[in-house]
Formats: sequence, structure tokens, C-alpha cells
Amino acid sequence: MAAVKTSFKEEQKFTQWWLWVLLILVFCSPFIVQYQSIVENGFWGTFSKGIFGHIITIGLVILLFASMKLKTSIDSKGIQLHYFPFVKRSFAGEDIEELEVISYNFWQVGGWGIRLWTSFGTVYNVRGFHGLRIELKNGKKCLIGTQKPNAIKKIITTYKTQESQE
Repeated sequence: MAAVKTSFKEEQKFTQWWLWVLLILVFCSPFIVQYQSIVENGFWGTFSKGIFGHIITIGLVILLFASMKLKTSIDSKGIQLHYFPFVKRSFAGEDIEELEVISYNFWQVGGWGIRLWTSFGTVYNVRGFHGLRIELKNGKKCLIGTQKPNAIKKIITTYKTQESQE
């Protein structure tokens, strides 16, 4: 059996500077509170016992954001989506009714991340305002965010042309 050649591949991460500034500020806030306690009461004064739980929780949230990735690939078998560490889905070519690259705004999809029950169906995105809208033959819908809308448009056009020739 011959290997299936990937026509399109994209990997996205949360790289928005403002998000990381916000996460770092939240991470630093327990240290600021503890520093104020040390200055006012001395080192052995009232030590915040819950500070370590807060630091660990916030640290785990930062690690989660650092590890999250949205990987999309399109090949002759269909579309594969992996939103690490949460979701891994495949859409077989024969199950797809309609494909379209669209532009949307932040409020239409309810933000970034995984969004359920939107007008686009389930939305998977990490940034930006372009996505691949998928409608399946069973009526389910999905939107996968992309930073490469023109490359996906080319792939879709190529597949539609090949499909019409068959």
C-alpha cells in the first residue's frame, strides 16, 4: 500500500503576547502578596499557607497553555485534527458534504479554544479570524481555525476539481 501524501499541514499554538503577559502576572501575584506579608510581619510572621497551592495551580495552567497545539492536516483520505491534549478527530473525505474557508470574528465563535454549540458547530481555534468550515453528510458542522486560509483554499479547489473529473 502506497503512503498517503499530505497536501496540507499546519500547527498552531497560543503565541499571543498579551495572553502570556496576563498569565505571568497572575502567576506572580501570590509572590507579591507573600512579599508584602514578609515586609510587614518579618519572614517568620504570618506566612500564607495557601500560597503553594496557588502557585502550583497557576503553574499547571501555564504549562497547559504552553503545551496546547492545534494540528491540522489534509490529505487524500480526508481531514485530521488534533487539539493536543484534548481532542483528536478525523473527517473522512466521503463523509464531507461541504468545505469552505471563511472569515469570522471573535464574538461569532465565542472566543478561542474549543467552543461547542456555535452556529458553526464545534469550533477549534487558537487565534486569528479564518477557518475551514466543514459540513458533514450527517448534518454535523465543525470549524477549524487556520493561519493559512489561502493554502487551504488551494487544496479545496484542487480536490473539488479532481472530484468533478471523476
